[in-house]
Amino acid sequence: MAPPGVRRRWIDCIAPAEGHWTPDVEPYGVSPTRNYFRLATHRSGVWLLAVHLVGGFSISYSSTGRQCLGTGNREGLDRSVTTYKVGLIGGDGIGPEVVAEALKVVEAAGLSLTITEYDLGADRYLRTGEVLPDSVLEELRGQDAILLGAVGPPVGSTDVPPGTLERGLLLRLRFDLDLYVNLRPFTGVPNALAPDCDFVVIRENTEGTYAGEGGFLRKGTPFEVATQGSVNTRHGVERCARFAFELAAKRPRHRLTLVHKTNVLTFAGDLWNRTVNEVASDYPDVSRDYNHVDATCIYLVENPGRYDVIVTDNLFGDIITDLAGAIAGGIGYAASANLNPARTGPSLFEPVHGAAHDIAGTGKANPAAAIRSAALMLDHLGEVAAAERVTKAVQEFIASTPDPQLSTAAIGDAIAERL
Repeated sequence: MAPPGVRRRWIDCIAPAEGHWTPDVEPYGVSPTRNYFRLATHRSGVWLLAVHLVGGFSISYSSTGRQCLGTGNREGLDRSVTTYKVGLIGGDGIGPEVVAEALKVVEAAGLSLTITEYDLGADRYLRTGEVLPDSVLEELRGQDAILLGAVGPPVGSTDVPPGTLERGLLLRLRFDLDLYVNLRPFTGVPNALAPDCDFVVIRENTEGTYAGEGGFLRKGTPFEVATQGSVNTRHGVERCARFAFELAAKRPRHRLTLVHKTNVLTFAGDLWNRTVNEVASDYPDVSRDYNHVDATCIYLVENPGRYDVIVTDNLFGDIITDLAGAIAGGIGYAASANLNPARTGPSLFEPVHGAAHDIAGTGKANPAAAIRSAALMLDHLGEVAAAERVTKAVQEFIASTPDPQLSTAAIGDAIAERL
């Protein structure tokens, strides 16, 4: 553990081996006697707090508990550690609890984050009538990433009109920040219906039936008419399909499946089918096939191993990923990334589960999905090695058959300790 008041910072290899350090050839820093450097590590995973002295420097603390003579040349010590700006939306119910554990694990992985908390969700709406003020949206644009816990009122509550938070907060963030890819990976856990499954669903995230096209005619009368259209553009479908092919090309199985309902949705389905087939020509090493969405629901239960990367539209993706979460071990393990691959704004990361007000404050919430979502965030930020370590730590913890009575914080501690 770091000494009180010390935050861990990490940089890559600046010393050939633990404890083997050399002083600078001349005093370094503005102080005539000492200068506190950032914490550093090399690949052995040792972090250090360096205190510069005239003519050299010593190490006042290390993760091994030893005082070491110290390390490094000017070039190594001058390497700054990237600090990422993360907008934190804890939200409602168990949301703040699970993202707290996600941040704990990210810190244990050695990442430096500057957190800005945003009070958004059902509680904010009930207090102020606000959902997502324009000023807050503009602040969020300036973040490197957004981590969200969960938003929504208790099940059965009518205090928040249906769609208020979904359209006013979640969908507005997706549309305004152009988070056009929703990525949801599924890896089975022990005792799940599909413990060996390993696939990813790529869901188009800004079009389809969620675009908001439609309306009422003669509302409230016996002759009322309601329409809800599905908006699909060649541009939107192609960029989603291309992302999915890129992902499939990087995975070992090199397999992509389009899921839709082309036999009934003959316009939207035709656009999706033609676009995927045309994009496929740029990825000759990726095999592809097609399943109707209803057949996919059967295959996910009976033979989920047939899937590697699924690409689908907004509505179908929303539905089948809930089923995928169930067969992979439960929605409490399901992570998601709402991505802006063009990086014209921040991407948003969140567990798939809801606010679960019935267990809020009891310590019963499983933070695994939030921690996995944070790993997706690290990967998107370019911290691939750290993301892999976090994901592995979660998998090892789950595979260890932990005590089912562990609290939310204890689960976070146990995963963090594996880093």
